[in-house]
Amino acid sequence: MLIKMELAVSTLFCLDKPFDDALADMLLSGSKCIELIDDGLHRLDRLRVERLLEMKASYGLRYALHAPFSDMNLAAWDDGLREAILRRLEASIRWASSLEVEAFVFHPGWMTALEHFNPGSSWRRNLNSVRRLIRYAQEYGVPAYLENVPEPHPFLLKSVEEFERLYDEIDFDLRMTLDVAHTHLRGETLEFIKRLSYRIGHVHVSDNMGERDDHLQLGLGTIDWEEVIEALSEIEYRGWIVVESLEGIGESLELLRSLLARR
Repeated sequence: MLIKMELAVSTLFCLDKPFDDALADMLLSGSKCIELIDDGLHRLDRLRVERLLEMKASYGLRYALHAPFSDMNLAAWDDGLREAILRRLEASIRWASSLEVEAFVFHPGWMTALEHFNPGSSWRRNLNSVRRLIRYAQEYGVPAYLENVPEPHPFLLKSVEEFERLYDEIDFDLRMTLDVAHTHLRGETLEFIKRLSYRIGHVHVSDNMGERDDHLQLGLGTIDWEEVIEALSEIEYRGWIVVESLEGIGESLELLRSLLARR
C-alpha cells in the first residue's frame, strides 16, 4: 500500500540570514512545502506575511509555521512573564491562520530553579499553557502540534512516558510533532512511533551522533533512516516530514526520496 508522506524543508537552515535573503533560499530549497520559523531575524509581521502569501500564490508553496522558541517558557513561574509569552505565541497563531498553514508547531516549557521548592509546579503550569494555546489555535482554525524536545536541557515532555502522562491528563484534542533527532538522543525513536502512533501528525528530521542535537545532514549521524521510514510506514503516517538540517538540505531530501521510493 502506498503511504503518502510529503517532504518539506524548515527555514532553520537560513535563520541566520536577513528575511529577504532567506526567501530566495527557501525557493531554492528543493521543496514546495516550507516550515517557516517565526523567530529571530524571521519574526513575522504584517508586511512579511503579505510577502509570503504572494510567494505562496506565485510559486504554489504550502506552509507550516514553527512558533517562537527562544525565551518561550510555557512553565514560567512568574505569571506576568508567562502571560507575555502566551500572548506572543497567540500572535504567532494568528499569523499562522493568515498564512493558512498546514501545521503550527510549538515547544513545551521547562523546569526553572523554583521547581526544587515547588515540585510538580512546572508540569501544571505547562499543562495550563498548552491547554490555552490549543484552544486559541482551534478558534483560529489552526492545526497545532506539540513537539518533543531534546536532552540534556531541563525541558518537560522529552520522553515517551511524559507524553503518555500528558495524554492521560488532558481534556482536549492534542497531536504531536515527532522530532526524530530528539527521540534519538534518548534512544526512544521506535518507542515514540509505536506507542504514540495515533498522536503523530507532523515529523521533524535531522541527524546527530546520539549525544547532542547537532541538526546534521541526514546520513551523517547515527540515526537509522531506513528503520525510521519503515516504522512510519507501518503506522501509515501521512503527514509532512520536515528536514531541519542546517546543511545538506538537498542531500537530505534525496535520501528520504530514495527511502520512500522503496515503500
